[in-house]
Amino acid sequence: MSEPETVQPRWIVEAEIMPRQGVNDPQGEAVMSGLRSLQFTGTQRVRVGKLIRVEVTAASEADALDQGTRMCERLLANPVIEEFVVSAARIG
Repeated sequence: MSEPETVQPRWIVEAEIMPRQGVNDPQGEAVMSGLRSLQFTGTQRVRVGKLIRVEVTAASEADALDQGTRMCERLLANPVIEEFVVSAARIG
């Protein structure tokens, strides 16, 4: 008789990826210009990044975070010009 397959929990892994400090951010500059033209005169600085959500299966939060970090290091972020923060939330 075979052992029942264990079902690993599901997680939503979020990777917030932003341009590194000192890296030119033309999208951020364009947004800031647009906000100022709309009379949001208190706008000091805008940085535009990306948020990527990936659903994964993992035994623990640490494992889900590790997967997300490896995804960013290998594909999702460009380590030369971007930095990232990874978070995970269990969904099942």
